[in-house]
Parts: sequence; structure tokens; C-alpha cells
Amino acid sequence: MFEALTQIGLPLALILIMTGVGMSLRPANFQQVLRQPKAFFVGATAQLLLLPLLAVGVIWLFGLSGELAVGLFILALCPGGTTSNLYSYLAKADVGLSVSLTALVGFVSPFTLPLLAAWAMQYYLGADSALQLPLIKTWLTLLIVGVVPVFVGMLIKARFTAFAERAQPLISRFSVLVLLLLIVSIALDLGDALWHYLLLSGPAALALNILSMAAGYLLGRALLHNEQQSRTICLEVGLQNGTLALLITTGILQSAEMSIAPSVYSLLMFASASLFTWWVLKRKQT
Repeated sequence: MFEALTQIGLPLALILIMTGVGMSLRPANFQQVLRQPKAFFVGATAQLLLLPLLAVGVIWLFGLSGELAVGLFILALCPGGTTSNLYSYLAKADVGLSVSLTALVGFVSPFTLPLLAAWAMQYYLGADSALQLPLIKTWLTLLIVGVVPVFVGMLIKARFTAFAERAQPLISRFSVLVLLLLIVSIALDLGDALWHYLLLSGPAALALNILSMAAGYLLGRALLHNEQQSRTICLEVGLQNGTLALLITTGILQSAEMSIAPSVYSLLMFASASLFTWWVLKRKQT
């Protein structure tokens, strides 16, 4: 089950999820980036630079090493996904900015992620480790499952608008189900060792999730002075595409241990995003 999910089901699921991101894009999203470049620049910088730096700090603080450290760092390199777009809508944030960040940072990630992940593996595992990231294969995989489907989704939206509008909510639910199924599969594959790895990586994953959301929100408040955009950056930085991280750790590297931190983080982020949404909506009412 584990091998079938990671080698076949996971890439197909990601293609569908990223097609959903493309179907949520409109020309107005890109026009908004041109009209308000500062908000996009702050969000993209927070995702591409601040989040990996926070991950390095958390890994050091909690003493993670080996595959657990690499797994958490790979997660921090992933862009947001449909989940961040959904929570931006629920939290009454700037949905257009959220979708733009998800898509455009997603276009950059295939080029940055393999290089930085390869560095992390050499740093945390050692140059003589049996696990090596195939850069070309990873780059091509990320393009095929992460970039091409976005353009396909945009084409579907342009040609079959009504269908795209109906399909988007279903794809968001599907992405959550796939992620949960993958996490269960990883847990079964690890067996008795699961609790040991959870105790090691769980606190670090929780700390990274809380720190990234707090840093994103405070950075937005300090630089943009716009509540909606601050909420968006909080959610984009704090909610990562866990399915993409698992594609790399389980599909390409075939390491269940490396998948623990992304799995734990992916579960925690739903709780933290829900609490954040409840907080901002309650604060708005008072």
C-alpha cells in the first residue's frame, strides 16, 4: 500500500491539486501583483527566505539531526497549497494575494527546492550518506506535478468556467483526504518506531508552525499596515504544501523517517489555521 501510494497515487494527487490552484487563478490576480507589488514581495520573501531560516533555527534549537532534520527543512522549502487559499477565504484575508503567492512561489520552488534540499542532506546526513537527492529527476518531477498542472488549470478555467467553479471546492477536500491517507500509510510503514520519531520531531514541528505563522502575521503588520494582507501572509507562510514535501521524502527519497516531520506539521497546521481563523473573526466581531 505504501509503495503504491507514494509512487503512483501521490504524483497523480498532486497533479490534480495543482490543477485546482490553476483553476482558482484569474487575470485579476496577476494584475493585483503589479498594482500592489510590495504585498507580494513581502509574502514571497517570507516564504522563500524567512521560513527556511526559521526551520534551520528550530532544527538547531530542538537538536534534530539526520533524516528528521532534513524532512522538516524540506517542508519549509515547499510553497503553500490549496489549503492556504481555503483558509485565507475563511479568515476573510486577501484571497487574491493568497492565490498569487501560491502560484508564483510554486513556479520558483522547482528551481530552489532541489538545490537547498541537496544542501540540507549533505549538511545533516553527511556527504557519504547513502541517501542522495537526484537533482535532475527532482527538478523534472516538480515541474511536471507542480507547474504544468497550474497552466492546465488556468486553461480549464478559461474554457470551462462553470466546471472549474464547481470543481475547486471538491479538489480542496480531496487534497486533505489524500494527505491524511498518506500520513496513515507512513505511520503503518514505520510500525513501532513511530512513537519514537513523533516524540523527537513533534515539538519541533509545532514550534516551526507557530513561529512561521506569528512571523508572517507580524511582518505583514509591520511592513504593509493592512490587516487582510497580514492574515494572508500568516497563512501562506504557516500552511505548506505537505503533499509536495511527502512526494520528495517518500516518492523520490523513499524515506519514511524523513516523512515524519512533514506529516506531523501537516496535521498541526490545520489546527493552528483553524484557531487563527477563529481568533481573527472573533476579534472582528468585538
